Amino acid sequence: MRRSAVAALAVVSSASLLLAGCSKADDGKDGVKGNAKANAATTGVVNASDAKGGTVTYAMADAPESFDPGDTYYSFIYNFSRLYARPLTTFKPGPGEKGNELVPDLAAGLGVPSDGGKTWTYKIRPGVKYSDGTPVTAKDVKYAVERSNFARDVLSNGPNYFQTLMADGDTYKGPYKDKSDKGLSSIQTPDDHTIVFKLKEPFADFDYLVSAPQTAPVPKAKDKGADYTKSILSSGSYKFETYQDGKQVVLVRNEHWDAKTDPLRKQYPDKIVLNLKVNQSTIDKDLMAGEIIADLKGGGVDAQTQAQILAKEDLKANTDNALGGRLAYMAINTKVKPFDNVECRKAVQYAIDKVSVQTSMGGPIRGEIATTVMPNDLPGHQKFDLYPTEGHKGDIAKAKQHLKACGQEKISTFISARSERQTEIDAATAVVASLKKVGIDAKIKQYPGSKYFTDYAGVPSFTKKENIGLIMMQWGADWPTGYGYLKQIVHGKAIGQSGNTNLSELDDPTVNKLLDAAIANTDKAARDAAYVEVDKKVMEQAVIVPLTYFKVLNYRSPYGTNMAASAAWSGQYDYLNIGTTKK
Repeated sequence: MRRSAVAALAVVSSASLLLAGCSKADDGKDGVKGNAKANAATTGVVNASDAKGGTVTYAMADAPESFDPGDTYYSFIYNFSRLYARPLTTFKPGPGEKGNELVPDLAAGLGVPSDGGKTWTYKIRPGVKYSDGTPVTAKDVKYAVERSNFARDVLSNGPNYFQTLMADGDTYKGPYKDKSDKGLSSIQTPDDHTIVFKLKEPFADFDYLVSAPQTAPVPKAKDKGADYTKSILSSGSYKFETYQDGKQVVLVRNEHWDAKTDPLRKQYPDKIVLNLKVNQSTIDKDLMAGEIIADLKGGGVDAQTQAQILAKEDLKANTDNALGGRLAYMAINTKVKPFDNVECRKAVQYAIDKVSVQTSMGGPIRGEIATTVMPNDLPGHQKFDLYPTEGHKGDIAKAKQHLKACGQEKISTFISARSERQTEIDAATAVVASLKKVGIDAKIKQYPGSKYFTDYAGVPSFTKKENIGLIMMQWGADWPTGYGYLKQIVHGKAIGQSGNTNLSELDDPTVNKLLDAAIANTDKAARDAAYVEVDKKVMEQAVIVPLTYFKVLNYRSPYGTNMAASAAWSGQYDYLNIGTTKK
């Protein structure tokens, strides 16, 4: 059942007293102080503190596709962007599964549904201001949704949920082409603090959907399209001081942020620095030396560092081995011959030695072997295996049998992986070795993660032209439900000409219908059962090869305060209120 706005306010009030502030009072079961142990941040808040000051420094091996809240789809930017962009709802800072609790953010309460769940109304908190001192209005939220979902030729990186859900979403051409300047008629703003969404069909997860940074307000007068990432106007507790494309961003306190309008953010550090395109081994060394607080990407330490850490108990004590609703998998491209034939796809399913892939990624500590599309820690997950092999080590005979049924003896193809993700490249290398044993010759092509979806693996015309039949991928839930996980990777309407995440290009009417019917159903048990059926249908089509239910091994800086590894952010630390003891 959805909470009313009044009930939601009570939730936020308790959140601010408990975990969101990570205050010195948090010494109970949710607080961890003193000498924390391994995995401490998955069950409690490590170094809980309300001390202010200092600089929190992050680093990452690549650069994100954009810092624009409306033009991103990586979970670490979803997480990080909340420092300067307030969506209507968000997840309460907390460890493990506690981090999955949805609470209002820019909105004063959770949505009020009507018309059987086809209309959702939100009230914007009064008194919220941008970093230039101007007030945030409901019209700015409306415009943010319009620009992020209906100008895909300009901003293609984010998901397209609103485009498919809004009542007139199939006819609206987007704000950059809208000559009437009226915008979507299905998003209404009767006053400066009210926004109403009118949908084609009921959508049970709408409160989760508006937690995406695409609902963070953007004033139309300040929008610069694709260049907005260089001059973002902050609605959060921090604002951009400097932006150096591909090198560094620096955030400082937003002097117009008012704690009375924000029960979640605490504005602890003086400054937040993010260094980009830093070698992963350097990031690991800097983490252990206390030079940085966290690896922003949250993908875990590299293999060499992992071996070093696990060999020493004092170093291991500073690690968090967290689940996060994420799957490491390989998509099989149904538009690249001969993988348009399901028998060829089944040959790949049976050929792969998943133990060798798991080993290449760092062993069981980096994830249990997977057999389903839905991760094992996602609510509603059901265990099954449609392509069983002894010990998960592959079955060459069965693979060759399906290859023959496909009319093939040998196949030549390419497999893509992100160039800065060594574990992904290593996994692809293990896959190549398995496939070679059955007559499938796959060569690896590496592409930068910052352009993986906009220019390479996420561009159907490119993958077809380059004969990329196999695509390495990781996926975490947009929100912790079956729909929030499955829609963008298996629904036909998710396929885009750029920024595509349905990398198999699966457009199966049965799968589409099951997902559409489930999200309109008010019965949660029925929805969960439908998502399991979708999982099985997708595996029957053999378009996704599950590899591991991915776990991260992150190193937790002892200098970081309010450290909590959250399931909402794929096991990353929640960045909203991290501080530092280094001044």
